[in-house]
This record gives sequence, structure tokens and C-alpha cells, in this order.
Amino acid sequence: MQFEITKEYIQEIQQLIAEQKNDALLNLLEDVHYADIAEIIEELNTDESLYLIKLLDSDKTSDVIAELDEDEREKILKGLSSKEIAEEIDELDTDDAADIISELSDEQKREVISHLEDAEHAKEIVELLRYDEDTAGGLMAKELVKVNENWNVLTCVKEMRAQAEEVSRVHSIYVVDDNDILKGRLSLKDLLTTSTRSPIKDIFIKKVDSVNVNDDVEDVAKIMQKYDLEAIPVIDELGRLMGRITIDDIVDVIKEEAEKDYQLAAGITEDVEADDTILELTRARLPWLILGLFGGLGSVFIMEGYEEFMANPEYKRLFFFTPLIAAMAGNVGVQSSAIVVQGLANDIIKGSLFSRLIKEVSLSLISGIVLGILVMVFGFATDMDIKFSFTVAISMLLVIIVASLIGTFVPIILDKRGIDPAIATGPFITTSNDIFGIFLFFFIAKLMLGF
Repeated sequence: MQFEITKEYIQEIQQLIAEQKNDALLNLLEDVHYADIAEIIEELNTDESLYLIKLLDSDKTSDVIAELDEDEREKILKGLSSKEIAEEIDELDTDDAADIISELSDEQKREVISHLEDAEHAKEIVELLRYDEDTAGGLMAKELVKVNENWNVLTCVKEMRAQAEEVSRVHSIYVVDDNDILKGRLSLKDLLTTSTRSPIKDIFIKKVDSVNVNDDVEDVAKIMQKYDLEAIPVIDELGRLMGRITIDDIVDVIKEEAEKDYQLAAGITEDVEADDTILELTRARLPWLILGLFGGLGSVFIMEGYEEFMANPEYKRLFFFTPLIAAMAGNVGVQSSAIVVQGLANDIIKGSLFSRLIKEVSLSLISGIVLGILVMVFGFATDMDIKFSFTVAISMLLVIIVASLIGTFVPIILDKRGIDPAIATGPFITTSNDIFGIFLFFFIAKLMLGF
């Protein structure tokens, strides 16, 4: 049964903190998972949160701090001394430790690292801090189990027992040579069913997927997703085993990337949350709104070019169809771009651009014809002039084709230029297609109606 954090439960914790009933607090939180404690802390004020962090053992609170939202963690870390932070860091795996230390000021980084008791742990954390956070090196953990190809099974098992004490979860056993070059992986089944005198080089599996320390984390996520991996080793340019990346870290990457793409698609230029300040939210949202404003002004100028036509009672009715045309252009463009962006993210956009062009034109033709027929039916039902209805229907068909092509190829072009294609969806596609849609509508109407 999932642990439920109720309002009454939070109030009970706050009351115990206020009365400083430490034993009761420890009993209440004894069997609570660190992820749930992190959620509890996010419901408390900073002073109450710090009280809990300092009360509980570091082996639990270290995971709690790593689980916290960045903004909440920043508040907690500000209330802890460098020595207290170091005590928490000592209990964490290197990847989580490096993530937390990277959020500190340069001066505090040095102080915290100097207070770490395990010199080897400190050395590994410093090594991880050198890598860009968006690379495999910045995401990997140093904790893993590795064996030498020259050992026999008995020596291997002894070494694995010693190494496994420092590893919270053993996903794979990696095989290296005397120079730490990754050679393959070891099957636990083969290890258990083979004679203790057998050399490892005779039983290990030579095929092993790996990534380079400089590979982008999104590429790592695609590889792990494609091959359904729980963990993947990380090597350097010489092929030496440097660390491993586990599936829980990749899930975080996928979540963060999805949130970023969703915000880009919605026209938000920075990573923000609902509880951010008004200034931060304004800075993130205003740029695309300005783009939308200029797009709307562009539509105004286009319509002003047909001002004389709009004054003609015979054609004035076309004006009332401009919202329909603009809406269809925007909707089709966003649909097309969303599908392409999703395909690019999952690496399933294959084939030539010409085949993609033919496919999109075919799809938009079908959609345009069906919607055009519905417009004609509407015109017939409302006693609209047949030529007038046909003009609107043809205009819509061509607008849908153009919007579909823009929505398809803009993300592909951006992706080829190394720009996040998610930026193409939302306001960008909607605004550009609104302008093209209105222009095409009046241009085609002028040709067909002869005004």
C-alpha cells in the first residue's frame, strides 16, 4: 500500500517539531521511505525542514537531500555548514554527490570536499565535477563491480564481494584488462555454474554496449531505451572503464527533457515552475508573446492590403472566415510539428525528405478535401453562393497543405542545425501559419472571385 501524506500527518510532524519531541519524531519517521520524507520536507518551512535533517541519521537524510527539488535543496544547504553537508555527501553515491556539490559556490565546494572523510570518494567526486552535466561523464556514477580477465572464478568472487559493499545495486559485472580497458561483461549464471579454477577470459561475454564520457545524455537515453538496458558502462577515448549510468538516472533525464520540450512547445523560453516569481515567469513567457504580437500585426497588414475588397458587400462575408482559416492553419501546423518532434526525440524519423514530403502532401490532401467538403455542405445548408463556398474550400485545402509542410519541415531543419526542434511547435508554428494562412486565403479568393 502506498504511503499517504495527509494534512493531519504534516500537522502532527509540525507539532512534534515545535515541542522538540525528538523520540516521537524518530519513531514516527523510522520506517518512512526517504522519497516520502523528501515530500514531507517540501510541505514544511525551512526551519522545520532543517530541524528534521539535523535530527535524522545522515544515511537517510543524504538520500532525502538528493531527492529534493533543486530550489528546496538550495534552501536546506544554505542552512547547513560545510562540515554538515560533507557528512551527507559521504553517504551518497558519487553521481548524486557530484550533483549536489555542483550547486554550491566555488568556495563552499572546496570547503565541503576538504571535509569529506573518504579520500577516494572525494577524488571520484572531483573527477565527475570536471564533466559537463549534459554528458555521460556528468551523469555516471563511479560505483560499479569490475573484474580482471586474467583472474579465475574464485578470485573473481572474492573481489566482487569486496567491491559490492560499496555498490548499492549490482546491475552488471564488467570485465577489464590490466589497463582497465573494457573487454566485456560477466554473466552471473556462468559465474555460478563454472569451476572456480576457470579463467574469466574463457567465460565472459565480449559483446557489451557502452557510451563515451563525452556522449550527450539524450543519446545515452536513446541507447538504453532501444536495448532495454538497466545500466550501461561509460568509457573514455582509450576504452577504459570510467563508470556506469543506471536506469534511474536516465528516467530523470527523460523527464527533464520532456518538461523542457513541453515548455518550449508552449512558448516558454526558460525552465520555470508554477511557484516561481512573477519576474521569472514573465521573462520565460513574454518573448514568445511578443513574437505572437508581431505575427498578429503582420496579419493586420495583410488584411489592410485588401481593404477595398472588404468594403464590397458582395465579398465582405469572406472576412468572417478568416478566424476559421487561421485556426485550421495553426492546428494543422501544430499537429504535424508535434508528430515530427516526437519522432525526432525517439529517433524514428527515417527515410528521405522527398518521401516525407510525399507523405505529408498526401495526408494534408485527404484532410483538406474532407474539411473542404464539409465547408461546401455548410455553404449549401446556409444558402451560400456555390462559387463563394468553393473558394473557401479550395483556400482551406491549400492552407492545410502549406501548414502541414511548414509544421513538418521546420522541426527537421532545426534538428539538422543542432537546434531543439521542440522550439518549432506552439507559438512559432501557430503564428507563422496564421500569417501564411490569411495571405493565401485572400490571395486565392482574389484569383477565384476576380475582385
